[in-house]
Amino acid sequence: MGTRPSPLLESVAAEAAREAHPLKLSLIVPATDTPSTLEACLDAIHASFDQPSEIIVIDSATGPGAGLARNNGAALATGDILVFVDADVVVHPDAISRLHAHFEANPETAAVFGSYDDKPSAPGTVSSFRNLLHHHVHQTSAGHVGTFWAGLGAVRRDVFEEAGGFDPDRLWLEDVDLGIRLAEAGEEIVLDPAILGKHMKRWTLLGMVKTDFLHRAVPWMELILRHGHASTDLNLGWKHRASALSVLVLIVAAVLERPFAVVAAFAALVALNSAFYRTLRRRQGVVSGLCGIGLHAIHHAVSIAAVPYALAAYAVQRLRKRDSESVTAPAGRQSA
Repeated sequence: MGTRPSPLLESVAAEAAREAHPLKLSLIVPATDTPSTLEACLDAIHASFDQPSEIIVIDSATGPGAGLARNNGAALATGDILVFVDADVVVHPDAISRLHAHFEANPETAAVFGSYDDKPSAPGTVSSFRNLLHHHVHQTSAGHVGTFWAGLGAVRRDVFEEAGGFDPDRLWLEDVDLGIRLAEAGEEIVLDPAILGKHMKRWTLLGMVKTDFLHRAVPWMELILRHGHASTDLNLGWKHRASALSVLVLIVAAVLERPFAVVAAFAALVALNSAFYRTLRRRQGVVSGLCGIGLHAIHHAVSIAAVPYALAAYAVQRLRKRDSESVTAPAGRQSA
């Protein structure tokens, strides 16, 4: 009976194999809505320290949703790693090389994603708040997670294909859904906050409220109900839940005219998010920082309002599905 090589020899052999056959990166940019930011996005990719083996831009839609566009790009890709970059993101020069290094050094890692930087290009208080909120959440959530972000993230192609890619029927949070499915399958997903890109999206207050309600909170609740559990990663972490609870208490106390409770709830909100508010003040000034507290309260209030709506919508969906199944089910044999 032969002897098995030592772990050291196996490690050396694996390292030699990786050096002999470096991983190929295929970078995919969904751009089906003709984004004005696409040129800046591609310029940054071409200026990166580490160039991908191929850049695939999907600019013609075969259906709605960025997930379908990304799937179409993945079907054309020839690389070992699928790198997804949104068309309104300008990657930092070392972002792609950092992604590459993760996969080369950690064969067990299935997916890696990064963060927006703290210098969003779009002017205005609302744009600064929304982009910096995303930045702060990712920067404070480093490590192994049970979700994924396709704004600046990468997945091993074999893992992506085995998971079935992005759900083409899901118009929002299709990347989060993919991450949950990968985590449920036991795959390792890493958030590295050093992998950075500048977000160029311009936000308005109405756009923020609409996005937070229809494109974030409602789909999030649907994912939680469908998968049967709630993640504690990123903006579903316990601090963010406590912040939402503080806003709920603040609203109820204001309606009931309980000033002491209003002050206590507001103080709790500020205490829970002091680090984020300091970031707003440092980057945007005192006035924008103070406005950010109000915008943050609105952000949580919208998410709270979405919960009963999402529960009702999910219940209706389940009832319709059950009725549809009962109509299409074959009739049973009748006894004499």
